[in-house]
Parts: sequence; structure tokens; C-alpha cells
Amino acid sequence: MAAAAAAAVGGPQPAQSEVPEQGPALDKAATAAHLKAALSRPDNRAGAEELQALLERVLNAERPLAGAAGGEEAAGGGGGPGAAEEDALEWCKCLLAGGGGYDEFCAAVRAYDPAALCGLVWTANFVAYRCRTCGISPCMSLCAECFHQGDHTGHDFNMFRSQAGGACDCGDSNVMRESGFCRRHQIKSSSNIPCVPKDLLMMSEFVLPRFIFCLIQYLREGYNEPAADVPSEKDLNKVLQLLEPQISFLEDLTKMGGAMRSVLTQVLTNQQNYKDLTSGLGENACAKKSHEKYLIALKSSGLTYPEDKLVYGMQEPSAGTSTLLVQGLAGAPGALGQVESSDEEDQDGSQGLGKRKRVKLSSGTKDQSIMDVLKHKSFLEELLFWTIKYEFPQKMVTFLLNMLPDQEYKVAFTKTFVQHYAFIMKTLKKSHESDTMSNRIVHISVQLFSNEELARQVTEECQLLDIMVTVLLYMMESCLIKSELQDEENSLHVVVNCGEALLKNNTYWPLVSDFINILSHQSVAKRFLEDHGLLVTWMNFVSFFQGMNLNKRELNEHVEFESQTYYAAFAAELEACAQPMWGLLSHCKVRETQEYTRNVVRYCLEALQDWFDAINFVDEPAPNQVTFHLPLHRYYAMFLSKAVKCQELDLDSLLPDQEMLMKLMIHPLQIQASLAEIHSNMWVRNGLQIKGQAMTYVQSHFCNSMIDPDIYLLQVCASRLDPDYFISSVFERFKVVDLLTMASQHHNTVLDVEHERSMLEGALTFLVILLSLRLHLGMSDDEILRAEMVAQLCMNDRTHSSLLDLIPENPNPKSGIIPGSYSFESVLSTVADFKAPVFEPGGSMQQGMYTPKAEVWDQEFDPVMVILRTVYRRDVQSAMDRYTAFLKQSGKFPGNPWPPYKKRTSLHPSYKGLMRLLHCKTLHIVLFTLLYKILMDHQNLSEHVLCMVLYLIELGLENSAEDDSEEEVSMGGPERCHDSWFPGSNLVSNMRHFINYVRVRVPETAPELKRDSLAGTSSDDLGSLQNSGTAQVFSLVAERRKKFQEIINRSSSEANQVIRPPYTPKKWSAPGSAPPLTTAILEIKESILSLLIKLHHKLSGKQNSYYPPWLDDIEVLIQPEIPKYNHGDGITAVERILLKSAMQSRMNKRIIEEICRKVTPPVPPKKITAAEKKTLDKEERRQKARERQQKLLAEFASRQKSFMETAMDVESPENESPMEIATAEPQVSEAVYDCVICGQSGPSSEDRPAGLVVLLQASSVLGQCRDNTEPKKLPISEEEQIYPWDTCAAVHDVRLSLLQRYFKDSSCLLAVSIGWEGGVYVQTCGHTLHIDCHKSYMESLRNDQVLQGFSVDKGEFTCPLCRQFANSVLPCYPGSNVESNLWQRPSNKSTQDLIKEVEELQGRPGAFPSETNLSKEMESVMKDIKNTTQKKYRDYSKTPGSPDNDFLFMYSVARTNLELELIHRGGSLCSGGASTAGKRSCLNQLFHVLALHMRLYTIDSEYNPWKKLTQLIEDMNSQLGNEEQQPEVPILYHDVTSLLLIQILLMPQPLRKEHFSCIVKVLFTLLYTQALAALSVKGSEEDRSAWKHAGALRKNTCDAEKSCEVLLSFVISELSKGKLYCEEGTQECAMVSPIAWSPESMEKYIQAFCLPFLRISSLLQHHLFGEDLPSCQEEEEFSVLASCLGLLPAFYQTDHPFLSASCLDWPVTALDIITQWCSEIRSFTERHAEQGKALLIQESRWKLPHLLQLPENYNTIFQYYHRKTCSVCTKVPKDPAVCLVCGTFVCLKGLCCKQQSYCECVLHSQNCGAGTGIFLLINASVIIIIRGHRFCLWGSVYLDAHGEEDRDLRRGKPLYICEERYRVLEQQWIAHTFDHINKRWGPHYNGL
Repeated sequence: MAAAAAAAVGGPQPAQSEVPEQGPALDKAATAAHLKAALSRPDNRAGAEELQALLERVLNAERPLAGAAGGEEAAGGGGGPGAAEEDALEWCKCLLAGGGGYDEFCAAVRAYDPAALCGLVWTANFVAYRCRTCGISPCMSLCAECFHQGDHTGHDFNMFRSQAGGACDCGDSNVMRESGFCRRHQIKSSSNIPCVPKDLLMMSEFVLPRFIFCLIQYLREGYNEPAADVPSEKDLNKVLQLLEPQISFLEDLTKMGGAMRSVLTQVLTNQQNYKDLTSGLGENACAKKSHEKYLIALKSSGLTYPEDKLVYGMQEPSAGTSTLLVQGLAGAPGALGQVESSDEEDQDGSQGLGKRKRVKLSSGTKDQSIMDVLKHKSFLEELLFWTIKYEFPQKMVTFLLNMLPDQEYKVAFTKTFVQHYAFIMKTLKKSHESDTMSNRIVHISVQLFSNEELARQVTEECQLLDIMVTVLLYMMESCLIKSELQDEENSLHVVVNCGEALLKNNTYWPLVSDFINILSHQSVAKRFLEDHGLLVTWMNFVSFFQGMNLNKRELNEHVEFESQTYYAAFAAELEACAQPMWGLLSHCKVRETQEYTRNVVRYCLEALQDWFDAINFVDEPAPNQVTFHLPLHRYYAMFLSKAVKCQELDLDSLLPDQEMLMKLMIHPLQIQASLAEIHSNMWVRNGLQIKGQAMTYVQSHFCNSMIDPDIYLLQVCASRLDPDYFISSVFERFKVVDLLTMASQHHNTVLDVEHERSMLEGALTFLVILLSLRLHLGMSDDEILRAEMVAQLCMNDRTHSSLLDLIPENPNPKSGIIPGSYSFESVLSTVADFKAPVFEPGGSMQQGMYTPKAEVWDQEFDPVMVILRTVYRRDVQSAMDRYTAFLKQSGKFPGNPWPPYKKRTSLHPSYKGLMRLLHCKTLHIVLFTLLYKILMDHQNLSEHVLCMVLYLIELGLENSAEDDSEEEVSMGGPERCHDSWFPGSNLVSNMRHFINYVRVRVPETAPELKRDSLAGTSSDDLGSLQNSGTAQVFSLVAERRKKFQEIINRSSSEANQVIRPPYTPKKWSAPGSAPPLTTAILEIKESILSLLIKLHHKLSGKQNSYYPPWLDDIEVLIQPEIPKYNHGDGITAVERILLKSAMQSRMNKRIIEEICRKVTPPVPPKKITAAEKKTLDKEERRQKARERQQKLLAEFASRQKSFMETAMDVESPENESPMEIATAEPQVSEAVYDCVICGQSGPSSEDRPAGLVVLLQASSVLGQCRDNTEPKKLPISEEEQIYPWDTCAAVHDVRLSLLQRYFKDSSCLLAVSIGWEGGVYVQTCGHTLHIDCHKSYMESLRNDQVLQGFSVDKGEFTCPLCRQFANSVLPCYPGSNVESNLWQRPSNKSTQDLIKEVEELQGRPGAFPSETNLSKEMESVMKDIKNTTQKKYRDYSKTPGSPDNDFLFMYSVARTNLELELIHRGGSLCSGGASTAGKRSCLNQLFHVLALHMRLYTIDSEYNPWKKLTQLIEDMNSQLGNEEQQPEVPILYHDVTSLLLIQILLMPQPLRKEHFSCIVKVLFTLLYTQALAALSVKGSEEDRSAWKHAGALRKNTCDAEKSCEVLLSFVISELSKGKLYCEEGTQECAMVSPIAWSPESMEKYIQAFCLPFLRISSLLQHHLFGEDLPSCQEEEEFSVLASCLGLLPAFYQTDHPFLSASCLDWPVTALDIITQWCSEIRSFTERHAEQGKALLIQESRWKLPHLLQLPENYNTIFQYYHRKTCSVCTKVPKDPAVCLVCGTFVCLKGLCCKQQSYCECVLHSQNCGAGTGIFLLINASVIIIIRGHRFCLWGSVYLDAHGEEDRDLRRGKPLYICEERYRVLEQQWIAHTFDHINKRWGPHYNGL
């Protein structure tokens, strides 16, 4: 963008001479200094003019933006657009500094920074902290630096990733307590900061106004009103990109501290400056044009600009006082119709319905002034205007926020923000990037409105509340549609359309969140609650959501398209209605606030009345519709609850008349009925989303704003309405009225048969909940919390975080019960026990869980609460199962218990009326009917129904009416109750009332009719029946109508209204479908008590099972609540009820006794026809079959699980489940294998070989061994670094390359082993299969499309038996598995003979056996082994592809497997025994394969090391004489273990034990000599001469060959002939050997040097010959292994100290062969003494491999790594990770570090672990494992204080290392069991 070049383009310019044109910086500085001096004079007018002229020229926005205008040509003079612009910035910097250096100027200004606030502004994704202990506002946040500098130990804090951006509040005592300030901001620093010298900032005051004006001009220029209402984001972004340097410059100024900020504040808020520069009146054409563009932009935004001379000078123009000349729009202030002229049109026409007359606000013109008039009086205001126009560019937002620490600016900016609020809303609605924009808006507003003082000030001075409410109302009015609830045609109600983008994308949330934020301040909320006009408007806003997202039940076919609008609807109700409601409620806690509640309740009722009128509601809801959204009902309910609970208001004073109550209860009741319908699958045709709605409605985040207020409102209605009316309404709503008949058959007009049972259960459950729930009826907050917690814990054990999430907390953060608060923790500790996280053998990680204490199950388990709170129905069952298990375990009840009856908290007196429901005839008739039907086995009744019926009876007995003097009521004869069923309404007395006859309406086909005709033969019989009190047909519906009419008449006669005609619902059953009904009379002769006693008989299956307990023990009646009855089944429940009824009345007691005396035969179920019985039986049988099937499946699953666990259990030795390989008895020669595919067993043969299922994997675990015990730590600061020089792999590499430098290549490759990195490890699960079976198995896998995370093409499969992962099959060599018969015969050949035999056997060439299946398989498995690892880990030869490579690779495979097994055994063989590794080992088979291949390569007998070891070669010199050819590697530099493997693998298999022992003996002599040589090099010069001397004395003793001193002295004298010892300087001596050598320490050194060889030999012997390993103490390991290998003579006595030399058995004279060996070295060290010495000292004492040690607290890792930059691109990676093996920092998925399509983690896993990588993901605290081409999430080793992981750090609580988990991880790494233990693998496609 071209800031105009210095060339004059137009406009008044000073003479050219004054200012050099584009001179060097020096001239600029000089000019600046000159101007500063001029301005410092007292009369500075001349200087000012000169400066103005200069600025005019430099900061000239006349030329259009080069970028925005499209042309990139260099406009004007001075280079390209960029040059001139940079020049302008340079000028500004020079001028500000007044001639000095800009950097020095910055430093000088910073010195005067008085800021006691941090104010650091951050953008999205920044990591910040929030401390609830220190925060006053819930939005408080701290930057990491301030947080760590402050003291927050023990506080309730968490770390979070900022969603929208924010700013640090440290130092701001309005938002947080001072105790939480960090060290830097604790000091109130204003006192000691010196005053700012005037001349320092003088230039800034002159330059900045022009600079900011220039910026504004650019913004005006760059903005082009988008054509088709689509803001061309590209153009806007282009302009912003060009402006980047200018805005950054301003941002840098704000960072200079308080002094500069106050100058900027002056500039931004000074109205005079703004007026002078921007009025566009001057003669400057450019300025005029700019002003015009500004006016056009205003107009296009639908805003007017009041050109008003009167108001112009005034500080606060109160819109509406003056005559507004509305520009561009001819609307007078009152013309409301004109309001959003610009964006009214972009709504498509179809929703024109919703455009109804807008609601006028309380004051006349407020509306328009809020929405339409914008008047800018300062730079700040116009800057904000453009910030909004450009949709909140991040840089501008940051600049505006950076200024906030300046108090004066903060107030001015907040007012400006409020002034633009309506405009922000309009821009937001149009924006295409509404998400980003929302975040930016909230980023600003949360800084302004979280401060109570500021919010109050703006509310008072700028009508903040009016503006917010109006703006919200306008926003929602753009998406209204006509409501279809109730009366579709004539409805006048409008609701929001949830399908609109506005709701679907939550576009409204920034505004709503601001509103919630300001309502959290008491002073603001009070103003809101006092302002009647606002309340009316707000209720009007809430009513837009009343009845939204209406569901209509699909009756015919399945709905085509499942709309997902319900997400939007629930979110909208929660955010836009419920959260503000909770905010307001939090200020209505005390008596003094009664008035507020009255106001809300009053306007809420008015709004509800309007709503009922608008939807034309009379008394019946429309069928088959339901909306879950009734925010008006919920506002009303919640304020009522608060009023009674906290404000001691009288409930009745807040309740409307009866008619209104009847209306109020209808819709919430409709929702409860619909829930039952949805769960009964009556809404299946509406798709899954309707289930989703039912679940969301009760889900923990919504329930206390939805279902709880609904149920509370129903409880209030029930307590005030006629109980009979209420009960009959319930059964009618649930559509089960027709079911409640005594007849065995009935016809339900509104419900299908299969839904009847569950709907009846639903209705009864609802009544139970309604009558037992006390959430709003008297429970204290702590009791509620406890009940919620118990309910959740009873369903399942819960982690702490899920519990926090599941406890419905008040959605408004300021409400008091903060999750994690003290009360939460204390309640949790009283109701639950913590179960620490444990590990299962399968390796699955568990979290720390809370589980209910025993006494909670015993006394507090509340099924009602559980039913209310379960989202999934299965959770109710789960709770019951757990309850049953508890009772069985504690021995309290063996059978299948029923849900326990729980005593309730007492009711608050205001709600006593609720209990009248239990004492009304209607309910008693229903209970009586249901008991009768259950006793008679009518269909459709379940145990659940009985359970609920008994529960209701018991509730009634518990809450019997006190005033009832029922004992005195005499048993008046039957004639008393002609008119109805029961005499009174008290349950206690009605229970004993006998009902003789009932008249029922039955279909003509019913069996009752046939019987009746027989009974009524004589007419007088019938007559007598008539008198004996036949109860009439009881119709619930008629009853309800009657009551309704009574109520209406009563209220209407009072109000003198017209009586409404009764509203009859249209039955919508198909005409003619119902069979005609006739009336029949049934003989019943039962009372509730008699039915209960018979039920007892029926349930217990015995006659006369009930015996009144008080007959034995009268005490029972006196002391109530017998604990024995607390838990139990139906029988116990019946007994408990009978006991309670007897306790309450003597009459009942007597009647119970009478009934029991009558010894009633159980009533035969005579009312059931055979056909019915058949269907019943069928049903029952089906049910039973279903249950049986469930049980079987469960059992099967658990069996499978336990089998999986045993099979998967990789480490536990007890499990013998895999087949023992070594099953062969000694006398059996052939091993037998079971094939796990075809199931046949037999030997493995050449034609049909069997094989072991194996997994081949490359491993670098061995390479990670180190030689010092100090653990390696993960680096957590720049200083700490990890250097891999001391690892085993590095040391071996160095050695090999050193050898290759000086010796013949082929010989080098025999002198060492490779495979420390990328060695191939072979492991098996121990199962065998025929190789041909395996091939067909692989074929079937290949055709099977559903593959589980492994790739068949790479040969991967899972073992068919145990499902362990595998990728190859290792053929088993025919013949015996254990060469038992060969080694049991003691051998008496001499050592010399054996040596010859070995040499001969090795000399025989091993021709590859003939082409058999076996040999083919051996060949292919060898190929597999090679391909397992990468080429670089196989080729070490200088000539690529040489056979020596293969030879080296093959024996190294054997070495790798032996070494790894040693590590699995803990690094030594002290434990002995055949460990699990032994049982499942496949080394024997592996050896056969390797030997077969190695024998193809013959070593030229010339070079065979065996010769050098066992013979004296005469002409040594001929070998060494050839100078130009590289020599062979001297035998003393050879690695003895490698030699062992070479010797053994070159022998024909199977090997004889005697040959094995012979090879070990010979090699031990070499090893011993190496140890002596190494020792001699380690010792100092003096040590050596002493040793030499000591040994020489004993040279001629008898056992010289077995004497350490003799041999050592000889070695020293031999080696000192070369230059080996000469080159040492004295200082090096001191370094090498600070220790004084004693004979003991020498012996110890030699033993340690030899031990690794002995261990490997013993392991090898164990595998080849099946010998068990002896166990021993650590200190005697050497001697035990030596004797086990046959090195120690059998007669060896252990009385004197053991010497390693006694194991020696020299094949030829010791001293001669030593001379021969040493001479090889001598000739080498003559040239290279240093290297010669280094090669002699072989470090062999490797410690076990370990992962890096991690710090205790996760935060230390996180803080260091999450900001660490990538070494490739120096940016901070999005997903940083760190390798736990070597500490390398890598970018997960980072494209910057990609090489040949491999991302960095995958590459690193290949380089560091040969395909296995273990990475800690820094931002997620999770560990990810990469294995070859697959990866899996392993879990986290960091847990919070409650033993839980925090994946992705969502909760941000402090995390601590869990050592057990880390050990498990390390164990799996070392044991190579990642593939078996972790189940969820997926391919990574090299993209990690």
C-alpha cells in the first residue's frame, strides 16, 4: 500500500527546500531534531505548521491502495508501493523519537510505565490459567507467566486453551482477589514511578493524530460495499494485509507501557482533533472524497448520520431530543417499520410470515436510536466502526485490547462498544465467518463486561440493558415462523425457526453470552429486575422460544429426512433462556428481593396468558404433537421455587386462578406422556432424532433447566387442583384409561395393544416420581447434591470428572455450587469410596473410580432418582443389578429384590396439598382395579406395575391425612355407597372397604357376558343385586370433564363470563373398528386388603402364606420401621404395607386377621379363556426364552473374556494355556504338534511340516542399554540435552567401524555381532499349525473384507487359537525336540579328540537339503526374517551384497534373541528355572533354520578361528608378512559370544552336548586371556610392573596354567613387547585407574568381564538341550553357571574363595598360545597404539534398558515443550511430541518435517526404534505407539489427583506421573508385547 511518496501530488505542500526529499535516515533524524527544537520553544506556531506540512506530505492517503485498486504498478514516485509506505513509517519513527534512535526512545518511554496490570492479550489456542479460588468474575484468566509467579498452591485452578482469545487479569482487583496477583503486579507501583518529562512524548502528540487519521483514510478507501451482499473477503483481507505494518506499529506503541498508552488515549478520544481532520469540509479534495466514502459506508449499513449542528458540540447527544435530519432515509424517529432496511431483505421471502409488528419499547424513540443512529465523534469511534466493518481483524482487535490497561481509555472504549452494539449484531448476522467473528467479539466484550464497576457505569450512562435486550429481540425477529402448536390455522403465535443458520450455527451466542455476563453483576441485574418495560420485552423475547421445534408423530410411514434441528433448539433454550434465568435467580436469594420475584412472576404469567390466547388453547392439547421447549413455564416454575425456598413468599399469592393452573399443567404433562410414548417406541417413524430429544431433555446439562422445573410445576398444579381431576388427566394423557377396567377384555381406542403395558408403567412411574421427588419441595442444596451423586454412583462407578459432569449444576457460573467446590468434595467423600486405578493382566488401563459405600446402598439407594436421571434405560437396570449384587454379597437378601422403598424428606408446608393425590377416590379405584387385574392375571400387567402400585399405596399410608377420625366411622351397611366405589377419600379406611359388584362395559365377545346370563336366571336375583350396592361404571374421562366444568363454572360465575361449551376431543380411531360395547356386572367381593393378602399367597406360591406378625409379637405394631423389611421383593413389600395399615387403624388390623382366618383358597384364574391362556403362555414363554438367551450370551461373553485374558497374559507364569512345546518324554523320539486349525496332531515331517506361530519384529531395545546406572531424564530445559554416545548401539558401531578401518572386511564381520539396533526378535504364542493349513487360513483372511487393523498382504494374521498378533510361521525341524538321548550318556573322550571332531564337522560342507516342503519353508521364513528389518541394519560390509553380510546377520539374529531373553529375565540368570520366556521360546526352531542357512557359507579353513584357538600355527609371519593386504582381525579383538554362535551354527544339527561343551571350554580360555589383557591396560604402569613381577615368581609351579597371576604377568610381558603401553602420558594414567587393585578387585573385574558370555552360553545350553537353569545368589552366579556349563571340574571344593582361573582348560600349552595371540596384536599396536588399546577394553557390563525418566509434574514438560520450536521450520508445531526412548522432539503430522512422504514421527520410529516408536503427545498428555505401519493410542502415564487421565488436557487439572503405568509401558516396550496387549491399532499411512 503506498503511503504517498514524498513527491508532491497535490494539495498544499511546503517549499521543497525545507525537507530533503528521500534523503537518508540521517536527514530524517536531523529534520526531526530540528522540528522538536522548534516545537519546544514557547512560541511554537511556526514549528507546528512546519510539522503539519511535513506530515501532510508524508502521510498522504490520496493515492488509492495499490493492492485494493487492483493495479500493482508503482504509483507516484519513490519505488513500489511498499517503499513509500515504509518510508512513511520510518518518518513517523524518526519524528516520534525527535531525532534520537527509535529503540532508545522506546526504552526511555518504557521506564515510565506505571502499569500495575498485566493486560497481556492473547489469541485463540493460547494456553492460559483460571483460578476459581482467586477469581471474582468467572471469566478471570491469567497468562502462564503470571500464574506461575503467583502462589496458587492448593487452589482450584485449571489450565485451558483459549477458544476466543483473552487477556491476562493479573493486577486487576475488580476481577480477581489481590492475594492471587503475581510478584510483578503485587506492588502498587504508581507511587515510585517518576513523572514523564514533557518533551519526551511531545512529538507523539503531534504525529499520532495524523497517523491514525491516515490509517482511517486507508480503511475508508479500501472498503468497497460488496455487490451482491456477499462481502468479498478477498478484498477486505488484501486491504488488511497491506495495512499490517501500520497496525503493528500502533500495537508496538501500546506495548511501550502506560505513558505512551495515555498519549494514545488522548489522541483516540479527542473530539476536536477528529472534527478538524475528518469533517471533509476543507479544500483538500482527497479529504472530501474520503468523507463521502465514509458516509456511503454508514448508509449502506442501514445507519443514519445525524448531521445536527446543535448537538455537535455536546458531550452526550441524547438521540431523540433534537430534530433528527435523517440522512439517506426519510424515516422520522418513530417510523419503526423502516428499521432494518438493509438486512430485512436478505431473508428469503418464504418467511415473510414472521414479519409481524415489532414490539415498542417503553420509551418512544429508544428503539430507533438504538438500532439505527450512529454518530462518530472521535477516532476511537470510527476505528471501531471500521473494525466491525472489516469483521474484526485480529490485529485491530489486539491493538484495541492492548490499550485496556489505561483506565480512561477503558471507559471510553466500553461506551463506544456499546454504542456500536446494534451494528455489531447486524454485521455478525451477515458474516460468512460468523464463528471467527463471534470469537473476536467475545474476546473484546468479556474484557469489558466482566468488570462489575464498568458494567454498572455503562448501564447507567448508556442504557446498556435496553440496548442488549433490544438487539437480541431484533436479531431473533429475523427468523420467526408461525407456530403450528395446537390450532394450526388460527395460531397467532410465532416461534424461531430452528433450521435457520442463526440458530443452527449458534450465531447469537456472543450477544447472549454478554447478556449473561452482565447479569452476573448484582447491581446490573437489580436494574433489570426493577425495570418493568425491560421485563416485558424480555418475556416477549423468551416467548419466541416457547413451543419451538414442534414434533408431530408420524403414523403412517417413516419420515424421509431426519432433521437435526433439535440440537439448535436445545442449545437455544439453554443459552438464550435458561442461562439468563439462572443469572437472575442468583440475585433473588434473600427476603429483600421479594419484589423482583413478584415482577418476574407477574410478567411471566401475562406472557403465558398471551401465549394460550395466541395458540387458541382451551383445555385439550392437540393429539400427537409435542414440543420440549416451554421456557415461559420454566421461568415461572423456577421463580416460584426460589420465592418459596429463599424469599419466604407465600406461594398462593403468586399463583393464578384454577383455570390458568389447569392450562399450565397441560403442556408439561404432555411432555411426560410423550417421553413414555417415545420409550414405548410409538414414535419410531420419526427416526432416531426423537429419541435424541427425549435423552437430551433429561441429560445432566439440561435436566435442571428442563425436566426438573416441569415436574416441579406439575407438583405445584397437583397440590392446588382437584386431585381427582389431576389423576384422571394423567391417565388420560398417558392413553391408558381404557385399560383400567375390571373386565378381562377391553378395547383401547387410542393405543395399540403392544404399547399398553409400557404406557401404564410410564403413567405409574410418573405418579411415583411426582409424589416422591423433593428437589424443589424442601430439600436443601446439600441434600440435593447428595441425592444426585448417589443416583449417578448407583448406576455405575464413576470417575471424578464424569461425576462432575453428570451432577446437574446450575448453568450460571456465579450460582455458588461450583463443581469441585468444597461441598462437592465433602459430599463425595461421605457417599463414595475411591478405587485406585489398577491394571488388569490384559494391560487395559483403568481410571481411578468412585464407588458407593455400603451404607449408601443400604440406606440411600433411591430408584426414583435413578429413573429420573437416566439417559439410557439400561442404566436403571444396571443400578438394580448392582443393588442386587450388594444385597447378595452382604447377605441382606438372597433373592431378586424389588426397588427399595425410601423415606422422603418432609414436604415444605406450601406443598402439603400434593399428598391429597394419594387420598382421592380416583387413585384408589385405579389401584384397586390394578391389584384385581394382577391377581386375576389379566394380560399387559407386569411385575413393574405391581411394584409401582404397592409403592403408591405405601406412600399413601406414610402420608395419611391427619384430620381423619376414621376409627369412629361405623361400618355402615352397603347401602351407604350406592353412588360410588369408596365411602371417603382416606386411603387407610378405603383399604378395608369391600366392593361387591362392579358394572363394566365389555365387548360383546367377552367371557363375562356368558357367565352373567347364567347367574341372572331369576329376575329377583338381579333385583337383589341392584340393592346390594353395585358400583357404577367408572369413567375417568367423564369424571375429569365434570370436574373441569365445575371449576370453569365456578370461576366464570365469579367473573360473570359466558360458560364455555365443554370441549369434546375427536376420537381418531378408524370408524367402525371398535366392537360394540355392552354392560356386564361382575361379582368382586374384595377389598384392597384382601387383594393384598391374596397377592401375598400368589407371590409366595403357597396357600395361607401370610400370617399377621403382631399375633406373635405385639411389639411390632408399637415400634415402627422394622429394618428387616427395608430390602426385599414383592412379598416383603406386601407384608410391610399390611403392617403399616394395621398400625394406622385398629379396624384394619381386625379385618386383616379376619381375612387370614377365612383360609381362602387362592382364587382360581377363572376369568381366562383357553385362547387367552395360550397367548399368555406364549408371551411368558417368549419372555423366559429371551431371558434365557440373554443369560447364555452373557455367560458366553464372560467365558470368552476370561479365556482372552488368560491367553493374552503375556507375563504370568501360572497360565499353562498354550501348548507346552517340550512335552516329549525322554524315551519318545518324535515331538508331536497339534495344529490349531485342523485340530490333528502328529509329528512335523519333510512333506507336511508343522510350524510355530511367530511374530518377527525389528527391535532396537538392546541398543538402548547403557553402562552407567544414573537414569537418563527427559530434558525439560534448554541446558539439559541427551547425548546417545553411551548407549550400547553407539559403542558397538564405533567398535565395528574402528575394526573396519584397519582390518580385512570379511574378517571384521566375523569378529562382532550386529543387531543391537534393528535386530530381529522372534516371539511365539506357543501354538503350532500345519504350514499348508496356515496358507489356506491366510487365503480366507485375504478374502475377508472386514480386517481388524492388520494387513494380510504383509503376511500378518492373528493366531487362530489365542488371537495373538503374528506375521510368520517358523517350521519345526522333524525329529525330537529335546536331544535327550544324546546328552545323557556321559562322554569320556578327551578334549583333544573332541576338538578334532568339531573341526571335522565344521569342515563338511552343508549342502542344502533336497527340495522338500520343509526346506522351502525354511527358505521363506529366512526371507521373512531378513525383510523384517531395514537394509541399513543388515548391510555392514564395505562391499554391498557380500555373503559375509548374510553370515553376520544370521548369527546376530541368534545373538539378539538370546540377549533379549536375558534382559527379560532381568539381566542375569540368578532366578533360574524355565521362565515363561522359556516355555514359549522358539529358539530351538530358530537355530535349526539359521544353522541350515549358515552351513551354506563355508569359512575357508585357513581363516576358521577354531584353528587359531586350538592349534599353534608355525609360520606366523607368513600370515602377517603381506603388508599391502589388510590383516585379519587379531583373535583377541574378536567378540567371544559371537565366536560361540558362529562355531555352533556351523556344526551340523542336531548338535551333541559334548561338542557344545568343548566349544565353550575352548572359548573360555580366549575370553579369560582377553580379560587379562583388558585388565593390564586398565592398570597403571606401577600396577603392571608389580603384577609382572609377582607372576614371574610362580611361573614354574604345578598349576601355573590355572593361576591368574602367572597368566597376567605373561600377558603383560608379551604385550609390552609392542608399543601398547608406551604411549600413555602420566596424566592419562591417573585418569584411567584411580583405584588401587587388590587381588579381590582383580578377580571381581575378571568375573564381571566373563559373566555375559557364561550367561548366553547357559541360555543356549538350556534351549538346545532342555536343561533347567539353576537358581542362585547374585554373588555366586559365576561359579554356578561355570559348573552348569561343565567348565568347573566336578571335584571342585568350595571351601577356599572361588577363583575364575580354576575354570580354565587349555587345549594346548597356555603360554604358547597366549604368545601366538599377543603377537597378532603386537604387530598392530606398533602402528596404532591408541586404537589397539581401545579395542582391548570391551565394555561388557550393560545395564538394563530403560525409558527416559519423567518429571513428577506434567506441567514441567508441558511448559517447556508446548512452546518449543521445530528445528526444521522454527515455528511452534501444532502437535509437538517427544520420543520417550531418546528424548528427541518431533512434530506429529507436521508437514514441515516430511521426508519422502514420511512424516517425522514415523521416520523417527524407524531410526530410533527400527519401527517401534513411543511418543508423548505434549498437547494431549497421551502416549502414542507406532509399530511398523500401524499405530495406537496407549493411554496416559500422567493422572490427576483422582487417578484419571486428562486426554487433550481438556480439564487442565494438574497431572502427576503414575509410576505403575510407566513401568507397565516400559515393560511392554522391553518385552515387545505392544502388539498383543493393545487392541486398537490402525494404519497411519506414514502421516504421523
